[in-house]
Amino acid sequence: MRLDPVALFHDAATTVPAYRHFLAERGVDAAGVRTRSDFAALPVVTKENYVQAYPLPERCRGGSLDGCDTVALSSGSSGQPTVWPRRLVDELAATERFAEVFRTFGAHERRTLAVICFPLGNWVGGMFTAAACRHLAAQGFRLTVATPGNVVDEILRVIDALGDDFDQTVLLGYPPFVKNVVDRGSGWAERRLKLVFAGEVFSERWRDLVAARAGIDDPVTHTAALYGTADAGVLGIETPSSVRRRRELSGTTFSGGRLPTLVEYDPGHRYFETDGDALLFTADGAVPLIRYDIGDEGGLLPGNLVYVYGRRLFAVSLYGANVYPENVAEALEADDLVGWTTGRFVLRTPESDDGDRYLDVTVELAPGSDGDGREALVAEAVRAYLPRVNSEFAHYVPVARQLPVVHFRPVGDPDNFPLGVKHRYSR
Repeated sequence: MRLDPVALFHDAATTVPAYRHFLAERGVDAAGVRTRSDFAALPVVTKENYVQAYPLPERCRGGSLDGCDTVALSSGSSGQPTVWPRRLVDELAATERFAEVFRTFGAHERRTLAVICFPLGNWVGGMFTAAACRHLAAQGFRLTVATPGNVVDEILRVIDALGDDFDQTVLLGYPPFVKNVVDRGSGWAERRLKLVFAGEVFSERWRDLVAARAGIDDPVTHTAALYGTADAGVLGIETPSSVRRRRELSGTTFSGGRLPTLVEYDPGHRYFETDGDALLFTADGAVPLIRYDIGDEGGLLPGNLVYVYGRRLFAVSLYGANVYPENVAEALEADDLVGWTTGRFVLRTPESDDGDRYLDVTVELAPGSDGDGREALVAEAVRAYLPRVNSEFAHYVPVARQLPVVHFRPVGDPDNFPLGVKHRYSR
């Protein structure tokens, strides 16, 4: 059974005060929306024109938070959280996606220790994942859930204490953090480790590197990525077939040589569209979302497949935290920096030879300035500022990884700061 986006639209237009007002402001007659073509002509909903424009209760059915069991937070460019309420039924829908992953791992038959390595608290990754895994255990999966959060020593302590009592161990977390855990630990082959990732696109070379260090002999069936968001929970999952297809695309010129995450989605719970290079989705929940543009770039393929490059709206992702240009721009406005830099820069999160991602900031020097070896000064200014204004960066990125690598380039550098064109702050 497939989600009927037209029916969900009419339900939201009738029961959700904010969406009713949103449509009225744009002159939309809900009664005239009868077909998928009519639906495709509806205005796109964004965080700016809807989520930030209406009070939270008005974005819920009946204009009330009644029936919402819990909340999750996502952090925006200012570091101020956006609150997303959830219901038990929303968690159960996401649990079906987790079930597919854990069934591939054989967790319905084998004693499995699931270790939650996402940040805990109100951040969506940790609590949402822990809840879904506990629901699986209640459904009969041979699953025990441990929640050390994103503290490497605690994770290893839990595994050392419990690992021998299970047939396999599953680590669930943001890709670079899971790699840190693998690099710090040992004896993984005996744990028959499996890995579940979320939050960032990674290369197939990276998958193979981490799998080898984790003693995983089949990365296709023993690792999986989730495509999820605080806005609507899990949107899609990697399956062995989607990973194989992605590996076939690796190294090709797929969409300009970029390799997206490729996931399967459940058409019974999610309806996807594209608007140019923007992914739109429609999903029910405590806050129903109709033709919602989350800011992800990607597209659709036959077989209920979605490919995702990540956020197209300038942010880069590190350890699952969105790092926004305005955060860095404010750091570069310090009195001891503005005199010899232009304020323009480029953010990247490249991969080191050892497979670790890091924040790379290329800064444009003012005319006549050579930087005079002050890269460390800029790096420290960014490191000190980001955790203060970006709560995801502060909570998600380990302190040892918060110092960026800084490069200087002369004004008008053609590779980073070409003259006469609109500047791109992230690559």
